[in-house]
Amino acid sequence: MSQDIVSIELGLPQGDLVTLWAPRWREDGEEWEAFLGHEDDLYAFPDAAHLAAFVRTVDEHDLADHPAWDLVPQLSVPELLPDEDHTYDLVGVPELVAEEPDTWTIGELADIISIVRSLADVCELDEVHEVLNSAAGFAVLEQGTFPFTGREGEKLWTDLAETIAERWDEVLDAIDDVVYTPDVDKATLDETSDELAEFQKESAEAESALEAEDADDVDTDDDAEDEESTKDADDVESDADEEDLDAEDEDEEEEEDVEPEPVGFWGEVGIDPIKIIMPEAEYYTLRCYLDDEPIFLGTKGKITVTRSTRALAKHIAQHGSTDNDLAEVSTWDDVAAKATDGSLEIEVETDNTYLLQGLADDIADGPDTVDPVQLDLAVELLNDAADWAGDKSVSEALAQSESLGWLVSFVLRPDPTRLAPSPPFDAEVESWQKLVEDFEERLDLQ
Repeated sequence: MSQDIVSIELGLPQGDLVTLWAPRWREDGEEWEAFLGHEDDLYAFPDAAHLAAFVRTVDEHDLADHPAWDLVPQLSVPELLPDEDHTYDLVGVPELVAEEPDTWTIGELADIISIVRSLADVCELDEVHEVLNSAAGFAVLEQGTFPFTGREGEKLWTDLAETIAERWDEVLDAIDDVVYTPDVDKATLDETSDELAEFQKESAEAESALEAEDADDVDTDDDAEDEESTKDADDVESDADEEDLDAEDEDEEEEEDVEPEPVGFWGEVGIDPIKIIMPEAEYYTLRCYLDDEPIFLGTKGKITVTRSTRALAKHIAQHGSTDNDLAEVSTWDDVAAKATDGSLEIEVETDNTYLLQGLADDIADGPDTVDPVQLDLAVELLNDAADWAGDKSVSEALAQSESLGWLVSFVLRPDPTRLAPSPPFDAEVESWQKLVEDFEERLDLQ
């Protein structure tokens, strides 16, 4: 039996969480299986940095007696990142079974159901076993596509899909109920977060270098083709000139006939799903502008957030019309109706993704290291939340007469004639962190 302890990622309603799994192993004549946890709690963390900080500092948990445990605290943060084979999207199962039962669909579903069974066994989740035992298809997923072929196979797959559509929330809720994220040592977390950030930076640089190399190869091929085609192009240039006027007329006619691209549901209702990436976790919520004034999902200055888009849709279905300033928007009923009937799809556009993580460190290193796009979006979010809550502290802190406001202005509106902010930037970092902490206190996690 395997003596390994494996990092895994679980896609749950509260978000994508990382934990450790010890597949079945034999010890003293008995067979065991375990997850990182203690008593009735399954420990899971928002990323590998938090997981590493925990395993390096805490000894009291269910994996402490595993034969290979002594090796785990020595692992680097990148070594604790779950690989693709150990990433299980439990939230996405209903969408998965909506596909045709081909090799890839059944293989992915089989892996997910296998880890769910292990969770149910270890955490004693009888309600999960009840769901998995209610359709025969769950038991034969490991056999691949063969059981799901022919008329009987189609019926087997249909029963399986219907069971998931009707009861998969029971599975998610049962697992969600035992998940717990313990606190970790702050100093150790700072170290592991730096490790993770450095790894991600190196990975991004390596990927960019590879893309640049591929682009160079393409450019070389294009240059050769261009050289060959130049001669032919010269021969037909005069003919092309004569045709230009006709082509321009045709282009104008085509432009008149082109229909505007569909704006999608969220564009039609004028409300935007937004994603907020904080140092500790990722959150999802909604925001719109009414007469240029921001309005968030929530009320009395508290922004309602969830850890996943699925959890956000579920919250809207259950509580969308209570304690919610967005309910005053004329199109809100359309959103609530889609959430109630289960057809609400929440997708976040790139310009509605706000990354607050890491900005304080960048500010500490000076304005040249700050990404102006990231900073501009972060300032937009902080201002919107404060304006909605009737709080002037953000606008006051970002005024150009303040040191932080001067630095932010210098980054967002560069001017070579202006005097650059000078180090140290301790006061600016402290002021920024205070704004982020105040914003985080506004978040009401559901």
